Amino acid sequence: MRSDSGAPSAPEGVPGAARKTGGARPAAAVGSASAAEHLARLAAEVDHVPTDPGCYLWKDASGTVIYVGKAKNLRARMRQYVTLTDDRAKIPLMMQLVESFDYLVVDTEHEALVLERELIGQYRPYFNVDFKDDKSYPFIAITKGDVYPAIKYTREKHKPGTRYFGPYTDSRAARETIDTIRKVIPICIATCAEWKRTRRLIEAHVDESDVINLVCAQHGRPCFDYHVGRGPGACVGAITPQDYADNVRRVERFLSGRRREVVDELSSEMGRAAEELDFERAGRIKRRLEIINGLDDRQQVVFPSRVDIDVVGFFREETIAGACVFVVRDGRTQRSCEFILDKGLDVSEEELVGGFIKRYYDETSDIPSEVNVACQLADAELIGAWLTERRGRVCRVHRPQRGEKHRLLETAERNARHALMRYMMRTGYADDRTNQALLQLESALALPAPPLRIECFDISTIHGAFTVASMVVFTNGKPDKSQYRRFKIRSITGEANDFLSMQEVLGRRYAPERMADERFGARPDLLVVDGGKPQLTAALTQLEGLGLDIPVCGLAKADEEVFVPWDETPVVLPNGSASLYLIKQVRDEAHRFAITFHRELRGKAMTVSVLDEVEGVGPTRKRAIMRHFGSMKKLRAASADEIAAVKGVPRHVAEDVYRTLRAWDAEREAGRADDRSGERADGRADENADDRTSEHAVDRAGDRAGSGS
Repeated sequence: MRSDSGAPSAPEGVPGAARKTGGARPAAAVGSASAAEHLARLAAEVDHVPTDPGCYLWKDASGTVIYVGKAKNLRARMRQYVTLTDDRAKIPLMMQLVESFDYLVVDTEHEALVLERELIGQYRPYFNVDFKDDKSYPFIAITKGDVYPAIKYTREKHKPGTRYFGPYTDSRAARETIDTIRKVIPICIATCAEWKRTRRLIEAHVDESDVINLVCAQHGRPCFDYHVGRGPGACVGAITPQDYADNVRRVERFLSGRRREVVDELSSEMGRAAEELDFERAGRIKRRLEIINGLDDRQQVVFPSRVDIDVVGFFREETIAGACVFVVRDGRTQRSCEFILDKGLDVSEEELVGGFIKRYYDETSDIPSEVNVACQLADAELIGAWLTERRGRVCRVHRPQRGEKHRLLETAERNARHALMRYMMRTGYADDRTNQALLQLESALALPAPPLRIECFDISTIHGAFTVASMVVFTNGKPDKSQYRRFKIRSITGEANDFLSMQEVLGRRYAPERMADERFGARPDLLVVDGGKPQLTAALTQLEGLGLDIPVCGLAKADEEVFVPWDETPVVLPNGSASLYLIKQVRDEAHRFAITFHRELRGKAMTVSVLDEVEGVGPTRKRAIMRHFGSMKKLRAASADEIAAVKGVPRHVAEDVYRTLRAWDAEREAGRADDRSGERADGRADENADDRTSEHAVDRAGDRAGSGS
């Protein structure tokens, strides 16, 4: 292994270990030099990096490692950072903080993957995916380095000569598993005083290892577990090291999920005991088999075949994520493990999944033949080769798209969501983040105080028809749906004009009589308009005409830039920050509420106008048709024969209704195409695309809020 001058040496286990610096938040951004000059300097230094495989370490001004990555070609990969051609959202912010870098060269990409995991564990960089809480998770361990290995519950770091199973996120489940194992297979436990005494006795008689059980019989004392059948009697020489090793192998197979092999061995042993008329021993084995069968009865059979797989599901919020691992062994779900990660939507799904897999399987020796995840990893083959080496047998990373594995993956994702919600409730994460968001907005937008009441407006229309506006209110950073209002735009007909529409709705909302109306709530601390500089200018003009001085900003959809009156350059809130998440949530809620009202008006108008256009359909026949089909959706899907089956509707009228509905559908599709073309022209979101969004995404509670005049 080679490294550049001044570069950190490799971590423990690799020649020349580097010191651990911890996972502190990055220091402040680079000093007075412009961003372009700063990146140009880094690019010049990157040009001297070799093209070999290896790992790179980006550092901030204080020398703290803030990101570790691996590469097949170091120079090419690092150039993507300094030229900002890496499309991950966090890269521009991270490169503002980078002051220097180091790198380590290895021989193969596989060695780079192993080294990357070691360096991440050593430095805990801020921008790498890691567990949210830095606690150690419990494991079940077997002290393989002892003559009589013992089982134990532990949170210790991995030690040589000890095999670990886990991690377990439920400490009670881990302890219950140990208790169950000792009922099935007698084995010493590391907390037993007599086992510890026996180990010291063995260490004192190293030269007598061939007769060690005799030594234990002469000098040992029986423990309580030996009397009740949970201990094999190593403390009194009741079992030879060879027979004890057979028990240890059974325990390892049991913990690895290969219970069927344990059942087969115990069944054969019970049969031999019965043949030898040793019915007492046969009865003990029979009770152990009943314990194992009881465990299987409580578990859900997932697959008809005896597969050994892990299914890993994720659920992401803005800067935090939950992960759930279903451990399936011998075709049955053995356990589930839940984790909270310190990255969420602020990194790509591939980076989140890959980072978790490397961290999780670096700590556990229980590696299956297949790891199932929801996305395709670019380095899936490389990670599979690393897992294969650790397992000693083939292991691959797979993305299931159908069947039982896909259904189990969806279940794991639901459990990951619940785990994340429980963590957020338990820690008050949402409240803390909301407080951070309000303070960050106060600073970024130069507000006199945190914006405890935020009002946001959005316009929704289609070719100037059914133009509506929405007003949503966030109080203390949370939606206040009792304060939501919606408006029908009166001044604009026959054309779409968002600027005039925005001026009208602001004039109606902030008119003196409305400002004095308690139903409209208090004066806002911040007004947000959906759009860029033109929409902001329209809002400022209207507020100035009303003589109001209300802090206002505009949020553009394209680059999530915040436009403010006092600067021509938009404010860019850091990606993944609490403030950006809150202001986007406000904007999206206003858009959703406007679209819902717009869709409602269009639906009502369609029901009335389409049938009114048909000659021969009066109020009576219209009621009969709607009563027969129940909804406009079902009527549009009906054939002419089905319409003619309505009582009181002649055949020729039914055919006229059918043709009118088809013509209306064609006109609506043409309108959608025009909307999509308009979106590409001016960057506005396609309202009609939202019409195709699942109705489950609409919050009915907000839709039922009172409307303005």
